[in-house]
Amino acid sequence: MSINPLDWESQRAFLAVLREGSLSAAARSLDIAQPTVRRRLEALERSIGVALFTRSPSGLTPTDAARELGTHAETMAAAAEAFARAASADIHAVSGTVRITASDVMGAEVLPAVLADLHDAQPGLVFELSLTNRNEDLLRHEADIAVRMVRPTQASIVATRVGVVELGFFAKAAYLKKHGTPARLDDLDRFALIGPDRETADLRALRALGLDLKRAMFSCRTDNQLAQLGAIRAGLGIGICQKALARRDPSLVPVLAKEFCYELETWVTMHEDLRRMRRVRATFAHLVTALTAYCNAGSAPG
Repeated sequence: MSINPLDWESQRAFLAVLREGSLSAAARSLDIAQPTVRRRLEALERSIGVALFTRSPSGLTPTDAARELGTHAETMAAAAEAFARAASADIHAVSGTVRITASDVMGAEVLPAVLADLHDAQPGLVFELSLTNRNEDLLRHEADIAVRMVRPTQASIVATRVGVVELGFFAKAAYLKKHGTPARLDDLDRFALIGPDRETADLRALRALGLDLKRAMFSCRTDNQLAQLGAIRAGLGIGICQKALARRDPSLVPVLAKEFCYELETWVTMHEDLRRMRRVRATFAHLVTALTAYCNAGSAPG
């Protein structure tokens, strides 16, 4: 049996249950009645002849078929959201919705002020911020614009390099006053360090630079980079922070600045098909200008 290709509502209900784990949560996310979600899910299962979920004490557990179909449903959802954004305003107007994806730190600490300036100039713009350290796929229109810390390699992507974001060790002045300051990198294991809880790409990159940091050395462990930044600001120890961010906080002091500096290439990217949309083009240009200035601020002496 084949599913009606136009029955997006049933597939949308399936995706909501897959994301949320229960009928009630899916109903809330879709803003429809729970029986409606159940009916649509059951209709989809009848149409494809496959069970998509099994009941468990924790809710609904997806079957292998559901997990496989979920990737296709996510692609369809991204396309539907991209369609809604494209239809939200005249392509020739600097108004409507622009979806931007960036890392947690960039999206929470840097972009809001940048976008506030743009919104003052173009109040018809609406911004959606997707904060994730996963590179969302511009080719599948999961976002209109991406701020990335790696050089893009995909075809059909417009990319502008805005500079490098410099990282360094920082600590709160009060922490260093109480515990002292390391004089060289080998001293770090005698201090409270802030870092990831698991083996991460960040740790591997630091080791490639000769900085042999291990999980056991961290007295505050979290894989969330915003939480690491919060721990540095709270005085829990020494951690790695973007220099431009640290310079905004007079209570943060650079540590081992001459011995360690890590650079992240930074790019603003979008799908080439979006260049004809003025709202996306205007947002892209503004991000390039503002983030170029941000990168320069981080690399300036002092």
